[in-house]
Amino acid sequence: MAPSPMAKATIQSALIGAASNILAQAITAQKYSKPFVIDWIPVFQFFMFSVVSTPPNFMWQEFLESAFPAHHVAPTKEAIASASAGDEKELDREAREGRLVEPRLNKGNTLIKTLLDQTAGAAVNTVLFSFFMTGIQMAMAHRTLHAEAGYGDAAKSLRWLLLSGKAVNYQNINWDVLLEKTQREFVPIVLAGWTFWPLVSVVNFAFVKSVETRNLVGSLAGLVWGIYMSMFAAR
Repeated sequence: MAPSPMAKATIQSALIGAASNILAQAITAQKYSKPFVIDWIPVFQFFMFSVVSTPPNFMWQEFLESAFPAHHVAPTKEAIASASAGDEKELDREAREGRLVEPRLNKGNTLIKTLLDQTAGAAVNTVLFSFFMTGIQMAMAHRTLHAEAGYGDAAKSLRWLLLSGKAVNYQNINWDVLLEKTQREFVPIVLAGWTFWPLVSVVNFAFVKSVETRNLVGSLAGLVWGIYMSMFAAR
């Protein structure tokens, strides 16, 4: 049984999210002239964030497209010319050949979707990112107490993550600090996103027809954004 479009989108986004964190680690190592060693803990954190955040975003994009369709049907230039000339035979021929109407970009709906995506959508995604990433970082902060957690050793960090059975402990979360940090990070992340995501939204809504493909385009753009957010989360 083939996976659903939402499942495909989630898998794609999760892999791209993990890749963005690995690239961010490589860039950071290069920047500070340090050897590049993959730390699988933040890779896992970004992978899981994509798993959690992609399904609601997929449904959000489906809602926007159903409520504000990107295209509407309009007469073709040929059909308008034939109708203006009163040429019934030409109109009949165009009808047989499927040239009477064509899809046209609905500029009003495209603008509405972009505005909603960059206000309501951006706000929810920002809160979700800060809340999830801060929470999972707190839940895994006890890693510093375990020598076997593998700082500077990719194999050890992966083994501790997968086999220790103690990589995530949600009892370590300080909910007051979590909420305070989520509030503090909200405006900086939204403002940073507005320098990048509006262009992605316009391209997606204006030129990409299916929600599945839009999610893929968004995920690929998210590779760049994920590098920035990986560095942001690591601060």
